[in-house]
Amino acid sequence: MFEAFDALILARVQFAFTVSFHIIFPAFSIGLASYLAVLEAMWLATGREVYINLFNYWLKIFAIAFGMGVVSGIVMSYQFGTNWSVFSDKTGPVLGPLMAYEVLTAFFLEAGFLGVMLFGLNRVGPKLHFFATLMVAIGTLMSAFWILSANSWMHTPAGFAVNDAGQFVATDWWALIFNPSFPYRLLHMVLAAYLTTALVVGAVGAYHLLRDQLRTGPRVMFSMAMWMIALVAPLQIIAGDAHGLNTLEHQPAKVMAMEGHFQSHPDGAPLILFGLPDQDAAVVRYALQIPKLSSLILKHDLDAPLAGLDTVPRENWPPVPIVFWSFRVMVTIGMLMLALGLASLWLRWRGQLFSARWLHRSAILMGPAGFVAVLAGWITTETGRQPFTVFGLLRTADSVSPLAAPAVGSSLIAFIIVYFAVFIAGTVYILRLMAEPPHHGEQGPRGDLPERAAGITPAPAIASRRLG
Repeated sequence: MFEAFDALILARVQFAFTVSFHIIFPAFSIGLASYLAVLEAMWLATGREVYINLFNYWLKIFAIAFGMGVVSGIVMSYQFGTNWSVFSDKTGPVLGPLMAYEVLTAFFLEAGFLGVMLFGLNRVGPKLHFFATLMVAIGTLMSAFWILSANSWMHTPAGFAVNDAGQFVATDWWALIFNPSFPYRLLHMVLAAYLTTALVVGAVGAYHLLRDQLRTGPRVMFSMAMWMIALVAPLQIIAGDAHGLNTLEHQPAKVMAMEGHFQSHPDGAPLILFGLPDQDAAVVRYALQIPKLSSLILKHDLDAPLAGLDTVPRENWPPVPIVFWSFRVMVTIGMLMLALGLASLWLRWRGQLFSARWLHRSAILMGPAGFVAVLAGWITTETGRQPFTVFGLLRTADSVSPLAAPAVGSSLIAFIIVYFAVFIAGTVYILRLMAEPPHHGEQGPRGDLPERAAGITPAPAIASRRLG
């Protein structure tokens, strides 16, 4: 069945399929963990019941998303050993310790406090429970730190040497961990996670506001989400610009593919808004472009020269059409996020944030946009690195295991079947939870109520605060 396919192509398809499923869950859980910490902090600071109700509401959703992220992540390590054994052998001395640090710090921190966070509010008290929630939120950020450090090293390798066996070995762990692209990619990803979560929270709040504008829970979550989008979307654009300039310095061919610059432009490069890249002919057909704007964006000079892919050997070109279009999907969604945030500020100033139905419908439509943007950004980054796994040093074709195509194809089919069965069921259940609004006395994952919501005398330190 798979004899007509190349094992390398099937291995890449399998990895792309599984990582596409996996990345959306950590992106959501990173932002949601921080949101839960904010909600519990607001509850402790103000005593308002609406915050603990929202905490319990989103805690159930977080538990499912976190579990699905862990399950999908296990498969990634499985593939390194089966489909990419040569890559694992050559990069193991570098990437292995980074993955171990992620497990020993971030995952242990998350796992150690997750049970307290999910089930311990009535058992350990509000303050210790908040500490557990905070540790889980910090753990998700630490996980992003180590994963992105490892991935960024594959894009901008530093602090290493190659031993006699052809393996990459660390010579300077500080330079290796904080490699040239890592700070930019970490900031860009964390902001993306916060925007992804804010869009989901905003969409859920908007959905319930369309049904009843007077519900306190949806009003609070929608307001918080719109504040986050309005504040973070501009920061993400600035961070993305800085990341792009860093990429231009260290991976110029990727930026050339993103911009569709097959030819060099010695007197200022145009910004190609849309077009059909033809990689064989090395031209963007039907290009709609603005003269010299790309030079202004990338070099801050209208007449600055920009090199094109004609300066790069063809065998080192990334798949230009994929990179070109995925980048435009990401940027377009980023602009829509900015527009949504600005519209919410304008309507908030006019006192119409909770009554403008067109804004609520727009927020619902934008609900999945963060996931699409994360996937588009990931495709741009990883496809733009091709044809290398370790940029400029180890080619993807030389990283794959010596497997026959049927062996890779069989596991690919198994993954597709299992992933769609498990993750569709999980997603449907999450959507069912979101379809119900948060209620007074909202229960946690095991039906436990916080003491104040259950009518039990709260701890003395917060006994005098109102339920509101």
